[in-house]
Amino acid sequence: MATNRGISYLGTGKVEVQSIDFPELALGDRKCDHAVILKVVATNICGSDQHMVRGRTTAPSGLILGHEITGEVIEKGNDVEFLDVGDIVSVPFNIACGRCQNCKEGKTGICLNVNPARPGAAYGYVDMGGWIGGQAEYVMVPYADFNLLKFPNREQAMDKIKDLALLSDIFPTGFHGAYTAGVGPGTIVYIAGAGPVGLASAASSQLLGAACVIVGDLIPERLAQAKSFGCETVDLSTGDSLSDQIENIVGVPEVDAAVDCVGFEARGHGSDSDIEKPATVLNSIMEITRAGGSLGIPGLYVTGDPGGVDDNAKVGMLGIRIGLGWAKSHNFTTGQCPVMRYHRQLMQAILYDKIQIAKATNVEVIGLDEAPKGYEDFDKGAAKKFVIDPHGVISN
Repeated sequence: MATNRGISYLGTGKVEVQSIDFPELALGDRKCDHAVILKVVATNICGSDQHMVRGRTTAPSGLILGHEITGEVIEKGNDVEFLDVGDIVSVPFNIACGRCQNCKEGKTGICLNVNPARPGAAYGYVDMGGWIGGQAEYVMVPYADFNLLKFPNREQAMDKIKDLALLSDIFPTGFHGAYTAGVGPGTIVYIAGAGPVGLASAASSQLLGAACVIVGDLIPERLAQAKSFGCETVDLSTGDSLSDQIENIVGVPEVDAAVDCVGFEARGHGSDSDIEKPATVLNSIMEITRAGGSLGIPGLYVTGDPGGVDDNAKVGMLGIRIGLGWAKSHNFTTGQCPVMRYHRQLMQAILYDKIQIAKATNVEVIGLDEAPKGYEDFDKGAAKKFVIDPHGVISN
């Protein structure tokens, strides 16, 4: 009988490689003819996973992690018409049925049919429908014809797999943040956070034609990574205000657009950089974005945070200066990135060498058994994007 292994969340700070069931073309007792089984080619550690591993969500012990998946089709259901065994595909982290009102409107991050608790689902994530994650050797993907992005050429795909592996989440998510913030030719944009999504958003801003991309973070190694591909940076651990540092770069203390790539575990700036202040990023980007500008907010905010700094934060109620945003007529875009809105075009940008997203985010390929160490290093602020190679097929 075929075997499978996956990364299991066992409690705060603990993940482990365990033997798990081999996937079937079924949802419980129901046959799932619209699904495929993938041999996982690449599956990534995401900052969103890290929130769970830190114990900052209500994720249950035993959850198999992983929503950033690239794989090879090894089995397909009878209703799958447009994919074949052997195809290499990117899996959007959003699970979408393709049939509901939201899916038909392109809002695949909030599909109405794949999560009984609320709109929207994802693999291996808390409150996202109970779907088994893809930090594993094999995984089942439903509604395959609708969800999956097939790479046109297998050899070319494997040659660029480190870049293409980022199409499942962080590249589209970073791009979504920049795009919804209104970044375009000549824009001056501030990116809050130099983790993988922030770096992807910075690289996406360059792809969109931004004149100046400024990235802020507290970790010197991550700021150095942003500098490595032409970004300006601000060190938020210093006593200098964000607006003053921006003025030193562009001559005025404001930007055209801003992107929050940090989310609810934000820390304060300057002397407060060791203190968690979950509304810091949202308030700071309203302060430095010009009147009439837009804010992209792909950073994760949750409705349940057991480790929240106070009772309000534990239910996602933060001290946001909405009056400031209202007075400046800011436009806010929040929520999961609808990956399918962007992934085909971003694939073409990779295949035609318009962007080197793996280089920008400093991809490091690790084996499945190295994943617990990858989580540990990522939690310490490593300036890397860890891509797990369960079958040893990615060349370095």
